[in-house]
Amino acid sequence: MTNQTTQRPLVDSFGRHVTYLRVSVTDRCDFRCTYCMAEDMVFLPKSEVLSFEEIQEVISAFVRRGVRKVRLTGGEPLVRRDIIKLIEALSERHLGQGELDELTLTTNGSQLAKHAARLVELGIRRVNVSLDTLDGEKFTAITRRGRLPQVLDGIYAARDAGLSVKLNMVAIRDVNEDEILPMLEWAHSEGFELTLIEEMPLGDVTFDRADTHLSLRTVRDRLAERFTLTPIAKRTGGPARYMRVEQTGGTIGFITPLSHNFCESCNRVRLTSTGQLYMCLGQDDRVDLRAALREGGSEGLDAALDRAMILKPKGHDFVIERRSAPAVGRHMSVTGG
Repeated sequence: MTNQTTQRPLVDSFGRHVTYLRVSVTDRCDFRCTYCMAEDMVFLPKSEVLSFEEIQEVISAFVRRGVRKVRLTGGEPLVRRDIIKLIEALSERHLGQGELDELTLTTNGSQLAKHAARLVELGIRRVNVSLDTLDGEKFTAITRRGRLPQVLDGIYAARDAGLSVKLNMVAIRDVNEDEILPMLEWAHSEGFELTLIEEMPLGDVTFDRADTHLSLRTVRDRLAERFTLTPIAKRTGGPARYMRVEQTGGTIGFITPLSHNFCESCNRVRLTSTGQLYMCLGQDDRVDLRAALREGGSEGLDAALDRAMILKPKGHDFVIERRSAPAVGRHMSVTGG
């Protein structure tokens, strides 16, 4: 039971209720995935990043306005110094009081082994882990860092600690498309869910995205030749559409920002580590919540959230075309996906 009365809910110009906030706690990461950031990525000075106290204040403002789910992202959230202290505070203040239905995070898995047990103690019930391949050489090529065994150890540690694990796999043509079927079989045999994601045109990279884009419609048709896929009503607050794989008993999700737009039901906004609120992953409209908080306190935040609802667009304009510029210039690591 919540101990507070929800203030006026966050409803955009198209009648969509925003109930899901994704918070990037850092732009830093211990990997350099090719589709997510540049190899020579320049990270923000720590002075520009929101403090834990400021993150808590912003999240509290959203909770007062009806947000029920918060996901911590990065970069890699678990590389931020003392991140567990932030999670402890959010757990006590919001999960413990019934003000949030869920506090969760998306991670690359590299730091999970050391943190999994404590996350469970703090009320985290599930995590999303980015994993695009089980091939060590491909993993090194995609992440530009390697350490696949460390990631797998983290995934198993999370499961053994009692966390539900969903694997997020970006489908990349001619890179890992031949691994999708074996990844599904392995994931379901280990008790993990799998969600496939189309590559999104965010930020300048060293390759032409038209060469690597793989439509998940094509992937789903291929999987349907091998498995019986039954649509299910499962919803986790995000954009994925889920199907049950009858032969394995597991579920597979599809996030399809290009081949099947999901904007009509968008209930999400994204906060960067510097306090910029993006109302759409595929648009550049943003509201500076750091300035609103520092200059106007809680009233300033509320006014900024009202402005954000007016600015939230109807949808993104993702297009994959040869020689086209990225849909937006910022890299995926800035907003955490």
